[in-house]
Amino acid sequence: MTESKKTAIVTGGATGLGKAITKAFTEAGIFTIIIGRTQKKLDAAKEEFGDRCGYEQFDLTNLKAIPDLVDALEKKYGSLNILVNNAGIHLKKFALDTTDEEFQKVILTNQNVVFTLSREVAKKMVNYGSGAILNISSMAAHYGIPQVIGYTAAKSAVEGMTRALTVEWAPKGIRVNAIAPGFIYSEMSAKALNNDPERKQKVFSRTPMGRMGQPEEVASAALFLVSEAASYITGVVLPVDGGNSIGF
Repeated sequence: MTESKKTAIVTGGATGLGKAITKAFTEAGIFTIIIGRTQKKLDAAKEEFGDRCGYEQFDLTNLKAIPDLVDALEKKYGSLNILVNNAGIHLKKFALDTTDEEFQKVILTNQNVVFTLSREVAKKMVNYGSGAILNISSMAAHYGIPQVIGYTAAKSAVEGMTRALTVEWAPKGIRVNAIAPGFIYSEMSAKALNNDPERKQKVFSRTPMGRMGQPEEVASAALFLVSEAASYITGVVLPVDGGNSIGF
């Protein structure tokens, strides 16, 4: 699937799911701009992907600076055709113990940033008459998971925004979709499950495919949803979860 002469922005694209998405995009011929906060991780990604990618060290929680960032990226790289809102933070804490400050921090990064960046990039896409925005949601937006109240609130909002922005922006040629990943393999997630046999048994017993997903499997879905192959798909929240969300 070649998406030549297109430019994508992937937030948090230097690690984890974001890096897998960046890899899939660059291999498909999409020039990909990674936005991240850690210079060392950005340098490593640039070294791996070479001239197929660029990067910008930037703290997206500085909402007021996002319009200037987007202007600068367009000036430097040309048309911004694809945006993947992947960057996020977690907070594992019981709701009764979560402070207002902790809650707002998660909301700021996982929800407010998604809106502000989407709005500013969409302003550019309107001028091109086309564009694709992909939000990374979570199974936490689909059913109750303990100790992640801020994350759940933010991801539920992201899915609502996906639908609301779809109906506003579809007439302008912009598609907006989301992916809700299930239990995806990483060293951190594997270690967490191995250290909690009861949780591990629960995860696999309700996942019909009986295994964790691979980052590349989420990346393949992301590539499809932003590509011309999905030109009549918008407003969708696609679970990539081995059936976990419908498992019994």
